[in-house]
Amino acid sequence: MPATVQEEPSTEARFLRAFEGLSEKAKNGTVEAVKGRRRRAIERFEELGFPTNQLEAYKYTNVAKALKHEYRLAPAEAAPQASEEQVEALLLGDLDAHIVVTVGGRFSEALSEVGPLPEGAFVGSFAEGANAHPSVFHQHYGQYADFEAGDPEQRAMTALNAAFARDGLFLYVPEGTRLETPVYALHLPSAGDEPLFAQPRHLFVVEEEAQARLIEMHRTPSGYAPTPGSFTNAVREAYVGARGHFDHYVVQDEGAGASQHTTFGAYHETESIFDTLAVTLSGDLVRNNLTITPAGPFCESHLNGLYLGRGETHVDNRTVVEHAAPDCVSNQLYKGILSGKATGVFNGRVHVHRGAQRINAYQSNKNIVLERSAQIYSKPELEIYADDVECSHGSTTGELDEEAIFYLRSRGIPESRARVILLGAFARDVVENVRSGPLAAWLTDEVDARFGARTA
Repeated sequence: MPATVQEEPSTEARFLRAFEGLSEKAKNGTVEAVKGRRRRAIERFEELGFPTNQLEAYKYTNVAKALKHEYRLAPAEAAPQASEEQVEALLLGDLDAHIVVTVGGRFSEALSEVGPLPEGAFVGSFAEGANAHPSVFHQHYGQYADFEAGDPEQRAMTALNAAFARDGLFLYVPEGTRLETPVYALHLPSAGDEPLFAQPRHLFVVEEEAQARLIEMHRTPSGYAPTPGSFTNAVREAYVGARGHFDHYVVQDEGAGASQHTTFGAYHETESIFDTLAVTLSGDLVRNNLTITPAGPFCESHLNGLYLGRGETHVDNRTVVEHAAPDCVSNQLYKGILSGKATGVFNGRVHVHRGAQRINAYQSNKNIVLERSAQIYSKPELEIYADDVECSHGSTTGELDEEAIFYLRSRGIPESRARVILLGAFARDVVENVRSGPLAAWLTDEVDARFGARTA
């Protein structure tokens, strides 16, 4: 029987008891390196406990709010619960891609369709990839999202993931290899009557002078009943070698009752490019932690985000760029549109280390609040220990421009349509940074459709 998180005096105690209740087979998984760290990880989680509002980085986000359910942990053998037709409906039009599907955090071979790959490359299950490429796995696993030495305010959830995670997505592109066809990873929630606490683990390795593009979509198929109150605690790690290029896009759209906490640690070497985009379209509580370390000179880091909050959705994006080497560039652009009683949080920090001269770092957070009941908390930060740098940050929050609405109405455009046009234009700055045409087109249509439905 899969372990169930039972009622205990504290939320932490429920998870500790659930860990002890797992079978040895479930604890061990299939990867020796994972097996060896589980016990220390759960001990570390017991020491730290869940993040609280007393931590500065969680000042406006109460994770405990989404942990009130009696969760069932992901079963040892999760059978696919979606049909091929439902998966087909969630593909992006004419996008030619390697299709990878996970259900409740577990890789589904039956629903995935990975085409021919360049020699040595791997796209598929985290567990299978670790066994197929053990040296790559041991070199990178736990290095960029570390529950011992990583960001102190991200360690607890990373430790919890390391204690329970068994599967997820593994992407490996060896030195000098171009993965011409993008990878489309479709993450589906598990169906059932009990809330599921899923803890997938993902590892992306793009070696020296290699290139890859990954699109991750958290979606719920039409006619599919996801587990109510589900919570996903995902950890991603990415490595980009010298002169490598990795594009990473993630869309979170599992529905109003789903919560997500993601921790993403990325590390890239000399003259490499790392592009990432996080789009949140729905959810109950969504917290995204992103830490990027450009570790060699002449790196480019591009961080973009778009979040749409409706109802009582709570979306929190925290970014950290650790400029540890000179002559690097980083750009951050996060935009939010909030309505109803939604809450948005942006906390971005650029840390320029001592000796990291000639850094160009830009950070911008812009928000539109459609109703006075919505809230936004924005805190861009610069921490600089070098004197030859060009760094800037800024934050704005406001309402739609009434003069612009009046101008469009004077041209015969109905007010509802005028608002959709202005909101679409506001979001387009972020969407235009997407290098995948099919994804950019889908995002544009989604923004228009969602606000069109709201204002019609």
